[in-house]
Amino acid sequence: MTPRLPAREPDRTLPARLAARHRRARAWQVAFLAATVVGILGLLALLYNVLDETAGLVAIEYNVAPATLSDRPLEELSSEELIAILEDNLRRRQITQLNEAQPLAERSTEALLQVVVDEVLQTQIIDTWPLVDSLLRRAEIEAEVKAKHPNAQVVFRSWLNRNFLSASMASRAELAGVRTALFGSLWMISLTIVIALPVGLGAAIYLEEYASHGRLQRLIQSNIDNLAGVPSIVYGMLGLAIFVRVLERFTSGAAFGVADSNGRTIISAALTMALLILPILIINAQEAIRAVPNSLRQASYGLGATQWQTIWSHVLPNALPGILTGAILAISRAVGETAPLIVIGASTFITLDPEGPFSKFTALPIQIYNWTARAQVEFHNLAAAAIIVLLVLLLSLNATAILLRNRFSRRLN
Repeated sequence: MTPRLPAREPDRTLPARLAARHRRARAWQVAFLAATVVGILGLLALLYNVLDETAGLVAIEYNVAPATLSDRPLEELSSEELIAILEDNLRRRQITQLNEAQPLAERSTEALLQVVVDEVLQTQIIDTWPLVDSLLRRAEIEAEVKAKHPNAQVVFRSWLNRNFLSASMASRAELAGVRTALFGSLWMISLTIVIALPVGLGAAIYLEEYASHGRLQRLIQSNIDNLAGVPSIVYGMLGLAIFVRVLERFTSGAAFGVADSNGRTIISAALTMALLILPILIINAQEAIRAVPNSLRQASYGLGATQWQTIWSHVLPNALPGILTGAILAISRAVGETAPLIVIGASTFITLDPEGPFSKFTALPIQIYNWTARAQVEFHNLAAAAIIVLLVLLLSLNATAILLRNRFSRRLN
């Protein structure tokens, strides 16, 4: 007869352990929620600080009184009358320069009025106020300006306007814009993507699909991982030494017949930025390729496909959403980098739009840095407006990549 085992007593500490486990889970949940809230509050504080500087009251004083130009308000004058005022008050050389930029006869009445204000009246900015103060303390500000500057006018101005986007750099804040810097950023980031994306994807395919997992592959992989954490200014020094100086004949365009240029061009910046984001692209592409189930490869081989046909028809389509995610991260880093561009020698004051990869250039981060370094408050307002333009550019590029990623994801599903 088999002896009966004594009944096992219930573990009276189990409910206590479960209760403690649930308490720890709730504590971590609260901690994660708090971290999320702190991050959102920090982002909102940043956006508030930037938006508060993009518009507000401005105290201006005209060097030429508007009443001396016309017995009617300038806003009521026609285009022909505004052109006559310009011809009567500006030198012939100034009229020629304005016509070279855009013929006066082809400009709208609003544009001509702005030219009259900028070139004839020659406004002088006395002081500016942020948006919140302008909305809450307008009467107090107007009284203060009237007491200190009787001839000044207080107007509400949005620094982020059409003229700001269409005008180039100028020494006067009321005339300055970001057109040249915006074109420079678009040229640079476009060439960076064209250069870095094929190289990064090719390296990832080789390391994951072709390279033997030996000592050499591990050495290459560890170096790529380490390069992803190298400070950006080191890449700037590398670009200065190689692309700007050693390869100056090619990056300046002299080898292709381009004159009056040096190695501090858009192509040098794009090559430097491509080196900067290559480790990020390679690592993310490797992770995406590694996530593709091996059963797809085996099924393709079983049907007689070659290794390249398997990679092209099965691996890459399934890995493409992850690859585009890595491209989004890389582009986001490249668009906002400033240190490498400063080392390479991007111009801080340039009024000519870039016409090709061998043109001298500036970029939005450089322009923002230049304006924030100025002592005049109005240039800080311009920097805030340029930050908004940079954020919109970044979000537009990211949105495009996200739409492409989602499209390929739906196609796979």
